[in-house]
Amino acid sequence: MPEIEIGYVTHYFSQVGVAAIQLTNGELAVGDTIHVKGHTSDFTTRVDSMQVEHQNVPAAKKGEGIGIKVPQHAREHDKVFKVTP
Repeated sequence: MPEIEIGYVTHYFSQVGVAAIQLTNGELAVGDTIHVKGHTSDFTTRVDSMQVEHQNVPAAKKGEGIGIKVPQHAREHDKVFKVTP
């Protein structure tokens, strides 16, 4: 499936399994699928919820920093892609 690069990981909170992501392109909404890829990271997950400044939001756009719970360890500078159908 085609993918569009939408941002990168700025931090990973291992205690809660959350990746902080800076969006640099496009939009991301709850229900979308993302692909996180880096030197040692490579996984796909569905966005079940996201937060901006500790508040749940249904969507985010370019320029915003978001937090998303992820199933695997993500590392700083990993690229984040939105999987398009």
